[in-house]
Amino acid sequence: MMGTTNMRKVKLKDVCDRITVGHVGPMADKYTPEGVPFLRSQNITPFRLSVDDIKYVPREFHVKLRKSALHPGDVAVVRTGYPGTACVIPNTFSELNCADLVVITPSGELNPHYLAAIFNSAWGMASVAGNLVGVAQQHFNVGAAKELVVGLPSRPVQDRIAGILSAYDELIENSQRRIKILESMARALYREWFVHFRFPGFENHPRVASPLGEIPQGWEVKTVEEIVKRIPVGKKYNQKTVSSTGSVPVFDQGKSGIIGYHDDEPGVEASENSPVIVFANHTCYQRLIHFPFSAIQNVLPFVPHPSMARNIYWLHWATNGLVAFNDYKGHWPEFSAKPLVVPPQDISQQFGDFAAPISRQIMRLARAVQNLSRTRDLLLPRLLSGQIDVGTLA
Repeated sequence: MMGTTNMRKVKLKDVCDRITVGHVGPMADKYTPEGVPFLRSQNITPFRLSVDDIKYVPREFHVKLRKSALHPGDVAVVRTGYPGTACVIPNTFSELNCADLVVITPSGELNPHYLAAIFNSAWGMASVAGNLVGVAQQHFNVGAAKELVVGLPSRPVQDRIAGILSAYDELIENSQRRIKILESMARALYREWFVHFRFPGFENHPRVASPLGEIPQGWEVKTVEEIVKRIPVGKKYNQKTVSSTGSVPVFDQGKSGIIGYHDDEPGVEASENSPVIVFANHTCYQRLIHFPFSAIQNVLPFVPHPSMARNIYWLHWATNGLVAFNDYKGHWPEFSAKPLVVPPQDISQQFGDFAAPISRQIMRLARAVQNLSRTRDLLLPRLLSGQIDVGTLA
């Protein structure tokens, strides 16, 4: 795994106070609108806890599962799906519980952020992949976690490496927060104009009957296939074809987005002036892409239909209006026939004039996140192996 200089080999069970597993079993009937936050695999992303679509359970259930309760400084590791993906639990939660995660409480010998870095490294992922068990669905179990042998430098060296990686993570998270704020601004205006019909001059547009109920006079009802056009791309990718060093990003259908890069021609051309909306089939996940990219199967790029004016409105419509997208799950005849309310060109253009600068800023921030993530991932194996002397880094 790592260089041997000033590094000893240890089993995780010997440098951790606790290694356990979250609840394993059906959960659908356990969730409540509020209560104790409950983590699942999709909440664990490399180096970062995602609170998107976080679930809650009753306090009684949390107490019953106290052995799997998480605390700040614990390391949560995914068991199934993307096994080995790990992050440190931040101090923003006073109590948490989880399902289908390996929960690790490091001892004082082990920096939790250093441990998360080990799991998220190529070596860590490969080690986890080599210790999966199960037939129907392979998973990383507690026994394998306890016996995992890792290289451990001194605690000061661990702290320095963790600090370097955490600095990148903080910059990434800050940019992602700014992206969410900008997206919320565009969505708020979208809802005001195109859901509540309180657009500029709406007082002069009386409501008229339509197949979808009353709509402003001058607006129309069109189908999905009249508004956006699907680009038929998507292929299989694996670890051999994507890496952290190629030039063309490859998009996955999960919320993690980019899974790697390759050096072939991109599957889809996109630019600042001609962005593309990407739907992830079965996940109801959407995003605007402003640069050339490729996509795995089931990632579905769309552009405004040639018959429509190519402006940013239609792409914001796609990310805001298709709340029932997941109901179709790839049944494209039904999906493409979905009727929608369409505003006049001048209204959509006004929205585009507002949204385009926001979209460009989001694009710049997304590129910054992409570059920071790639730099961190390139540094990671060198830091862990001792190839980079952490004492020489500012």
